[in-house]
Amino acid sequence: MDQAPSIETVLQAVQALYNNPDVMGKEKASVWLGELQKSVHAWQVADQLLQRNQNLESCYFGAQTMRTKIQYAFYELPQNSHQSLRDSLVEHASKISSETPPVIITQLSLALADLALQMPTWKNAVGDLIQRFGSNIQQLPFLLEVLTVLPEEFNRSQVNSRSLRLGANRRAELLDELTGSCPVILQLLSACMDSYADDIRVQAKVFRVIGSWFSIGAIPQEIFLNTKMLAAPFECLARRDCPALLHEAATDCICSALYCAEDLSKYSQLAQRMFEGAQTLLEPYHMAVAEEDSDKCINYCRIFTEMAESLLNIIVDTPNQGLGSLITIEMLLTCVGHHLYEVAEITFNFWYRLSEELYQRNTTELTDIFKPYIQRLIVAMCRHCQLESDHEGVPDEHGDFGEFRVRVSELIKDVVFIAGSSSCFAQMFENIKTSSPKASWETSEASLFVMTAVAKNILPDENEVVPQVVQAILTMSPDTNVAVRHTSTLLIGELCEWIERHPQLLDPVLQYLLSGLQHPLLASVAATALQSISTQCRDLMIDHFQGLVQIVQAMDSFNLSSEAAIGLLKGTATILARLPHNKIAEGLLQLCLCQISPLKLLLESTQAVKQGTNTDPTIWLDRLAAIFRYTNPTVTNGQMHPCQPVIMELWPVLSQACTKYQADVRIIERCCRCIRFAIRCLGKNSATLLTPLVTQMVQLYAVHQHSCFLYLGSILVDEYGCEAGCITGLLDMLQAFCGPTFKILEEHNGLRNHPDTVDDLFRLCLRFVQRAPVFFLQSPMAKPLLCCAIAACSLDHKDANASVMKFLADFIKCAREKDDRDDFEARSTAVKQLLSDHGQALVHATVNACVFCLPSYMVPDVAEVLYELMLINLPTFCVWLETTLKALPTENSGGVVTATHKQLTDFHKSATTAEDLKQLTHAVRDFSRLYR
Repeated sequence: MDQAPSIETVLQAVQALYNNPDVMGKEKASVWLGELQKSVHAWQVADQLLQRNQNLESCYFGAQTMRTKIQYAFYELPQNSHQSLRDSLVEHASKISSETPPVIITQLSLALADLALQMPTWKNAVGDLIQRFGSNIQQLPFLLEVLTVLPEEFNRSQVNSRSLRLGANRRAELLDELTGSCPVILQLLSACMDSYADDIRVQAKVFRVIGSWFSIGAIPQEIFLNTKMLAAPFECLARRDCPALLHEAATDCICSALYCAEDLSKYSQLAQRMFEGAQTLLEPYHMAVAEEDSDKCINYCRIFTEMAESLLNIIVDTPNQGLGSLITIEMLLTCVGHHLYEVAEITFNFWYRLSEELYQRNTTELTDIFKPYIQRLIVAMCRHCQLESDHEGVPDEHGDFGEFRVRVSELIKDVVFIAGSSSCFAQMFENIKTSSPKASWETSEASLFVMTAVAKNILPDENEVVPQVVQAILTMSPDTNVAVRHTSTLLIGELCEWIERHPQLLDPVLQYLLSGLQHPLLASVAATALQSISTQCRDLMIDHFQGLVQIVQAMDSFNLSSEAAIGLLKGTATILARLPHNKIAEGLLQLCLCQISPLKLLLESTQAVKQGTNTDPTIWLDRLAAIFRYTNPTVTNGQMHPCQPVIMELWPVLSQACTKYQADVRIIERCCRCIRFAIRCLGKNSATLLTPLVTQMVQLYAVHQHSCFLYLGSILVDEYGCEAGCITGLLDMLQAFCGPTFKILEEHNGLRNHPDTVDDLFRLCLRFVQRAPVFFLQSPMAKPLLCCAIAACSLDHKDANASVMKFLADFIKCAREKDDRDDFEARSTAVKQLLSDHGQALVHATVNACVFCLPSYMVPDVAEVLYELMLINLPTFCVWLETTLKALPTENSGGVVTATHKQLTDFHKSATTAEDLKQLTHAVRDFSRLYR
């Protein structure tokens, strides 16, 4: 947008966006207003809209635009205009009245907060705002909103630095300022509590402010403990008639304080007072349970859980002493006993953390202390997992309750070592045995569900309880509730290791699962269990291979999910690889024919593809891929691979599929995946496929740049890159790929728009570096590919960036790592020549990527590249790094100091003297925080 639009034009667009009944008109207005917000003219337009105060929609758009510009485009304003912007915002805020809609108050609050954080010349912003708005009852809601969002925005800048790039120096300065403002804030809040004792909304806002400031650790405990604000939220929560709005705000406030109090070295007194206060809430919790007020029960449980997490270390270090009192865990178990699973689920993270601590410490004495609590937890979870008595069919994993049961299963797997897997298993079986004859089926099903979660931990030589359980399942009446049969079948699959050690039970188990396959509601779970048995007991299952083939051939007559069908093929293929060498080809052909025949019919058909139906070729391609993937027979040198003739026979069909569906990326990806596993299955024995496959890939890629062709190319290089006769053809393939790839990556935002292509391109390059380094490094593609990798350093796509960095690191390693090959000198010379031309650009790109573009979790991969550069030539690396650091800005656009000269010098020293990759990673990560 080259010129600023008139305010009337903007008002018309806003009117169209919110009130035009024509959808096309709304979309057109939305696009135009979006472009306006991105332009530099948006500052003036937003200010004018707020000044006019014409209607709700225009004021909201103006406030939201102002907030967005300050948050994302503050750099557009020269420093000398910051003060006038502040004055304008304060002036707009001063016009707020009781009639002002909350959405506008929120946007203006965020705009002022973001401005205060980014404007270093605005000293004592909190004091100024309190002085300006603190005495006006009409503007008190606005002031409290600003005081709430200011720490929240500060906190968000640390978690997500893409908008407010404050930097570590500015954050430290701000935290000191905010902490220094705490006394005057607490004074204001105390006055609000006194003056507006009957105003629920004001009191709730007061609690929100306290919680917000606790969340950044800006309230010193010695100041807070001497105010009545400490007791206020507990007093609210203790009141039976506490309104929901106030109840939730007080809960949030206490949880923030408890989170802060986890640092006992700074907040021991606060933790003690919070601990005492939380105990006073047990009676109100029971009252809420009696009154069936689930929202209040959830709030109390949040407080008890937050307290338990804050005190976790001291509970484990000094159990039942002082703040380590186990009454905290008793309080959690009280909540776990609530009839709603949503309440119990709040506590899950504590149990995960407790199990992790106990596992790390690994002492029997400590584990025994917590054992009875975990036993009670598991019993309670079993009760929560009971299905409704009127439930019909099998348990559903995808509803809210089904997903809860999945989380329970994961929790039990994590904590059961504390209670003991065998004793838990036995206890659940005892529940089933001792249930009265009239006990509901859902009680048995829930016990079986818990047993399924711990079954993998049962020792294979257990001979007391498991045989009884298996026998009870195998002799279960066909009339048994289908949900119980479903979970019993799951349990059989999880006991596969135990069954392997008890081969006498294999035949009855297989008969049981075959019966399940024929039941529409049990077919998928029976197939999954059969997969587990086949994979674990593959040597015992050799004699059953033909039976499995018959099941596979009849697979589509069963009511199987696609995942279960593929799992069944996986288990069968695993056994196939164990057959005598001369039987494998026949078995593979049997498995493949019932997949390849329908695929052939589709290739000959003109019927349109409908995803998820039998007209979808991916069904058969995925099944073939599973067969190839898990058929891994042992082949000795010089021996013909038994799968070769079968795969060669199938190749024309796969090739035809690639041609027919070349424009459909979803199908082509499945074709490539299928071919990939066929090649992996054969290894070097797939050489006859190499020429036709590469020819077809190059031809198709020239028309459709599907990145899966690049990935498949990397598989070929991995298999044949060490074969001298294949290298020229593979390099030709790379060169053919490079033209179309560079073309799409050089488009505007090409790297960002095609991360999969970047990922797969540099996987391919990496394979060349690993398998045929000299040929690759001396090829004409090496330089442009290196330049492309340098350009891609700032790409913040996790997988793509990881592939780029792995390529760069291994590329540099070529110059220093000797191996059993005799080409070290040629490799080293080629790498050093390329780095002499591009090393400075590489250091500049990697450092700037860490500082300005990449999230901190991606820094280690980048640091590895810098570390490799340092290892091959430290003096040169020192110069490159110094040049890069000198080019970095020492102030951001708002005048905030990003990095001092000393910090730059210190980083250079710590980076260039790092003794290992871990040290360098820490140095880079700490340095990058100065800019974000």
